[in-house]
Amino acid sequence: MVTSSVPRLVIAAPSSGSGKTTVATGLMAAFAARGLAVSPHKVGPDYIDPGYHALATGRVGRNLDAYLCGPELVAPLFLHGARGCDLAVVEGVMGLYDGAAGEGELASTAHVAKLLRAPVVLVVDASSQSRSVAALVHGFASWDPEVRVGGVILNKVASDRHEELLREALDSAGVPVLGVLRRTAPVETPSRHLGLVPVAERRSAAVEAVAAMAEQVSHGCDLGALEALATGAGPLPGAEWDASDALASPAPPLPSPSSRGPAPSDPPGGSAPWTPDRPERPRPRTPDGLVIAVAGGEAFTFSYAEHVELLAAAGADVVAFDPLRDERLPEGTRGLVIGGGFPEVYAAELSANEALRKDVAELASSGAPVAAECAGLLYLCRELDGRPMCGVLDATARMSERLTLGYRDAVAVGDSVLAVAGTRMRGHEFHRTVVEPGAGAAPAWGMRAPVRWVEGFVQQGVHASYLHTHWASEPGVARRFVERCRTS
Repeated sequence: MVTSSVPRLVIAAPSSGSGKTTVATGLMAAFAARGLAVSPHKVGPDYIDPGYHALATGRVGRNLDAYLCGPELVAPLFLHGARGCDLAVVEGVMGLYDGAAGEGELASTAHVAKLLRAPVVLVVDASSQSRSVAALVHGFASWDPEVRVGGVILNKVASDRHEELLREALDSAGVPVLGVLRRTAPVETPSRHLGLVPVAERRSAAVEAVAAMAEQVSHGCDLGALEALATGAGPLPGAEWDASDALASPAPPLPSPSSRGPAPSDPPGGSAPWTPDRPERPRPRTPDGLVIAVAGGEAFTFSYAEHVELLAAAGADVVAFDPLRDERLPEGTRGLVIGGGFPEVYAAELSANEALRKDVAELASSGAPVAAECAGLLYLCRELDGRPMCGVLDATARMSERLTLGYRDAVAVGDSVLAVAGTRMRGHEFHRTVVEPGAGAAPAWGMRAPVRWVEGFVQQGVHASYLHTHWASEPGVARRFVERCRTS
């Protein structure tokens, strides 16, 4: 059996808001500053945090989601991302033991840590406690004997005396203190309705924020002890995920489906989309020049790196374009992928780019394959918040007060450029918009939840939906899309 011994840490916390992102991103940057090649990862469907991870490490941030991809793919996807690295840091999601609603440990940080055989570092907000911290840490460290809590980083510590009291208490818990971060002004990481503002929208400020995180962590944490803990993770059996191999083999089965409701989640901050200046961007040149255009830029920042890798492995020449600035699709475009992001924030600019909107509409009307998720769905509508969009779909979109959030079990209602009828995939919704459909399009997905419903649009070569999916769980989606681009 193939094994890998890449050193690795999982950064977790008792709850959201404890400081996981600051510590995880700061550790990534601090280790990278020491000359280590650091592999960044994020538990869950998060799209934004990995953008900050990428700034800290110079590598693409990757997601590890046992719900979207199945537990079987967590270790292979991790090994794929960590190939050639000296150390890997995995930022958790929510509280350590919080997973998909009604599914026990599935997709929790603890679940992923066990799948990776990785030690956990618990980040504790100590701002309102002293001796009680020992009971808290003891509870988390002993709850599941298979989860190894290898140390604690105390956050928001008020003073030397406060630190002394916390350390005295934790001596009895048997979990070492590996870092202490003082209660200082928070690092500038602005948020809005779906979480942190993505890196692509504030790159220079984000660079400064990551540097500040690294300084805090370097000053307050024992990097040597943390590296030693990571090195003690030991071998991880199994082969790394490979896009070409995945396309040649059937995907592993997902766990048995069951009815489920929306699951809680940290705001997606996940996989950093590749951009033209990102060093790992795959750009194979194909003999037949099969160009698939993928939307990027500030308005479309939500995507998983494996999607582009699968498209490239299936024979596509994947070319990025920016709907805010480019007036035409890339030359020779045969297919179009528009992922998630914040088109509602940039509705005026997207609407003003009439030339590109017309180009997208013409491509779609020709029957060329178009795959759109969430923000992409909004962009294809007639209008968004009263501003003209591409008009590919007979539908209007608008901002809403209601947050729609949760994991979903989905089944393809009919055949499309992505899947044949009956194909089952797992996905995630996260949006504050509503789409009001007109007529003429079939739904894309049938959903399983406390109630059943259909969602999305399939018409000609267009597949548009709110559902974010991870194609590594069903590589045939990428293969089918490329084949349809080749024959359309």
